[in-house]
Amino acid sequence: MPIEMDHEITQDFARAAEIEWLETNGLGGWAGTTVAGAHSRRYHGLLVAATEPAERTVLLSRLDEVLHVDGESYELGCNRFPGAVAPQGFQYLSSFRKELFPVFEYAAGGIRLRKTVAAVDGENTTLVLYEVLAAPAPFLLSLRPFLAARDQHALTRANDRLSQEVRFGNGVLRLHPYAAAPEVFVQVPGAGFQPNPQWWYRFEYELDRRRGFDFQEDLWMPGLFGRELCAGGRLGVILSTKDPTGRDAFALFAKERKRREKILQAVPPRDDFARDLALAADSFIVRKGAGRRAVVAGYPWFGERSRDTMIALPGLCLVTGRHDDAKKILRAFARALDQGVLPDRLAERGREPNLGAADASLWLAVAAWKYLQATGDEAFVAETLLPALRKVVRWYQKGTHHDIRVDADGLLLAGTPETAVTWMDGRIGGRPVTPRSGKAVEVNALWVNALRILAEIEARLGDAAEGKELARQAKRAEKRFAELFWNEAAGQLDDVVDGGWPGHRDTALRPNQVFALSLPFPLLPKAKAARVLEAVEAKLYTPVGLRTLAPDHADYHPDCAGDPMDREAAYHQGTVWTWLLGPYLTALVRVHGAAGRRKARQVIAALAPRLAEAGIGSLSESYDAEAPHSPRGCIARAWSVAEVLRAYVEDVQGVGPAPPKPKRAARK
Repeated sequence: MPIEMDHEITQDFARAAEIEWLETNGLGGWAGTTVAGAHSRRYHGLLVAATEPAERTVLLSRLDEVLHVDGESYELGCNRFPGAVAPQGFQYLSSFRKELFPVFEYAAGGIRLRKTVAAVDGENTTLVLYEVLAAPAPFLLSLRPFLAARDQHALTRANDRLSQEVRFGNGVLRLHPYAAAPEVFVQVPGAGFQPNPQWWYRFEYELDRRRGFDFQEDLWMPGLFGRELCAGGRLGVILSTKDPTGRDAFALFAKERKRREKILQAVPPRDDFARDLALAADSFIVRKGAGRRAVVAGYPWFGERSRDTMIALPGLCLVTGRHDDAKKILRAFARALDQGVLPDRLAERGREPNLGAADASLWLAVAAWKYLQATGDEAFVAETLLPALRKVVRWYQKGTHHDIRVDADGLLLAGTPETAVTWMDGRIGGRPVTPRSGKAVEVNALWVNALRILAEIEARLGDAAEGKELARQAKRAEKRFAELFWNEAAGQLDDVVDGGWPGHRDTALRPNQVFALSLPFPLLPKAKAARVLEAVEAKLYTPVGLRTLAPDHADYHPDCAGDPMDREAAYHQGTVWTWLLGPYLTALVRVHGAAGRRKARQVIAALAPRLAEAGIGSLSESYDAEAPHSPRGCIARAWSVAEVLRAYVEDVQGVGPAPPKPKRAARK
């Protein structure tokens, strides 16, 4: 079922300008803006091209429509300027819906016009399709293109460097605004084009203003397309970085529709929630050169991140049946280890990778285990992943980057007071907002799991004697974990131990302890696990995720709003993160069985309406900690979608694709 909005929302500018739609192209690029049509971020645009998953150029910012009927003109576009919204095309927007694609329906001057926007997978191409549902007589549709032609993070100002050369023929407009920018093609079949190059000044982006950034931009308009249409007529516009001559927009659209329908068929639960999340999951998996895949951590500003990729991989690739994509991703990261540590992102274009995460390599072990369970691909695991996991464990035991090392008690120390190497990595002035150096609870839950996973894989595919030794180490570390982190008085696991000096304990109630219950090999007996869940539910659970800090803590920040420093101060100090619902749901079902599954369904029911806000059809990065829990951060975050989808399929529904017969590997 589509997500639908009627005129009560679409014609209310304040509401429609807060809801964003997004079409991604499988390369890291996109088309997207608000339902109202007025850009609210610098990242909005109709053709945002990607040369790498994190290197994007906002080429064509807008394509504004005007209907000319019986001497009257109706402008369907919508923009913010200083002190004004003009034109106000939202007043003609009778409905909006998002199923496979975003669809807009306008009514003006007796004309009903449907517009569908689609990004084509695997290329920097956007389709804009117009269908005339009703018209009393033929009318003229004018299209006004606006170019930005700049980096996604920048803003354009009117300048003399932009080439105003305009070439038009056979329905195709060719523009090359800057030598360093890609060429832009706009194909409008059967249309005429009237050159009228001019700058339009001071478009305003409201969300950028709220976030403390520059928020005004100038855009260049080369001229005006015109095409006569009548009832039943249709027009397919192609916006692209390659010449679209000879291509048909509706044929490309039909092919893209089939691709998306196939994605929906691969998800075991055939309900709306699973289908919506499966479609959202597709947006994060992108091509990265020949035979490679990557995960975009979030739209509209993130690129590839190792921690995010490893956490998201089971939900994005395994429960959706995209095993080959998972294999390509895992192979690339297995080869990227530096003394057992994964870089934040893989090296590209000569840039050195940054090594800033203590836990990403441990999440690689979890992803490898989940891959083996889902696929039975013993050959790949033995040949590629087993050697990588050996490196992780041996380097962590030996000592490596970020002061990562195994302590005398078998648990893992990581980081210094000056570094932020866990997922709670916010910094102000170069120093951690949430200091977690020492023995962090989730890092050690991951460490014990990495030992157990490697022990199991060694026993099955590698060195059986080594597997026994690793199992012994894991058992010792698990016992020590339960002794060291358990806080009997509070009925919880403490967040960090031995941070800064031996014996120091951070007893703040945070969600990181839930991983001790949710990882493949849980670390607590059921009675203590139930008490942890009780503590988490009492103070951290919200309908949109888990708070990062309990409200009764002195450092609690409920609102993640304002300028960059204000947001960073709240980022992991109360702000709710949706991805944490994944481990919470897993723990809920594991600890409470059938009753936990019933409660988990209630959790999903409370979350599902959020698919119709912020980034429509996807899940946001984070939310304010108190009701009404306003969405914050990225409008679409990979691990938010992936972890909720994974837990929904595996734990709430208890279904999943049956793994094929094992692809046997010779023992080494």
